[in-house]
Amino acid sequence: MLIIKIKDIRPLTVEELKERRNQLLLELSIEKRKIASTGVSSKTVKTRELRRTIARINTLLKEKGVKE
Repeated sequence: MLIIKIKDIRPLTVEELKERRNQLLLELSIEKRKIASTGVSSKTVKTRELRRTIARINTLLKEKGVKE
């Protein structure tokens, strides 16, 4: 569930977008804890893609006029 294109998430509802964002934020925090505990990250691409996907979802939520 790493790379999600904007055209794939555009038809989702607001609730689905929020749920997907929460799942990705949880996954990102797990990856950050792994990096902090080991000191070495072998999956920097994964964390980068997680952050980018979260940003895409946040952009879509703002386009739809959702206030947090």
